[in-house]
Amino acid sequence: MRLRFWPVFLRNFLVWRKLIIPSLIANIAEPLMWLVAFGYGLGALVGEVSLDGQQVPYIIFLASGSVCMSAMNAATFEALYSAFSRMHVQKTWDGIMNAPVRLDDVLLAEMLWAAFKALFTASAILCVMLALGIVQSWKVLLAWPILVVVGITFSCLALIFNALAKGYDFFTYYFTLFLTPMMFLSGVFFPLDNLPDAVRWLAMALPLTQAVALVRPLFMDQWPSHALLHLGVLAAYASVAWVIALHLTRKRFKQ
Repeated sequence: MRLRFWPVFLRNFLVWRKLIIPSLIANIAEPLMWLVAFGYGLGALVGEVSLDGQQVPYIIFLASGSVCMSAMNAATFEALYSAFSRMHVQKTWDGIMNAPVRLDDVLLAEMLWAAFKALFTASAILCVMLALGIVQSWKVLLAWPILVVVGITFSCLALIFNALAKGYDFFTYYFTLFLTPMMFLSGVFFPLDNLPDAVRWLAMALPLTQAVALVRPLFMDQWPSHALLHLGVLAAYASVAWVIALHLTRKRFKQ
């Protein structure tokens, strides 16, 4: 197997390494603000939430969802704004393809790089949660491979819109019409049990809901139920999105 994507991935890493500190601060600042404001602020009023017949401290409930949301956001921003800059604004992809590297290899490298950024961001947040004593179960270590899958899934989805975009403003549609509603409908901030049936069934089909369903039990020192089903749904989203993103990107570069 030829790893022609690897030099492109390594190139992105070497560029990012120079900005690792501001990048880390930017990526973890927002989720930590959510955690402090809602976890400790609102959590003091809520106390515990009922989840599958048991009472869960709200700070743990929110923390487990925030990790998944952070991985989603990190992968999305990298596969949209950064990838679009390299593809369209800076013409970095055109320069790379003057070497014996195909467009497919470049796109694969971008997808894996966005997934890496998602894992890095989520890992930093997990370390903060461990330091604060929010997470105490060793099972949370198993969240890392799940977060890799989450990063791959959302980077593939974002690369579809990257291929369609004519400018940065186009990404507003993706965030406003898809990402933001999903953030509030996927059980990150509140249980889904009280939602209307139609909305709950829609929420259960969203990729972020699958990620939260896999990660949250680990925070509670439990094993996720129907893990293969949730992983299968994420894999299906990633596979279909990757095929579409690859097709649209090839079509764009033929124009």
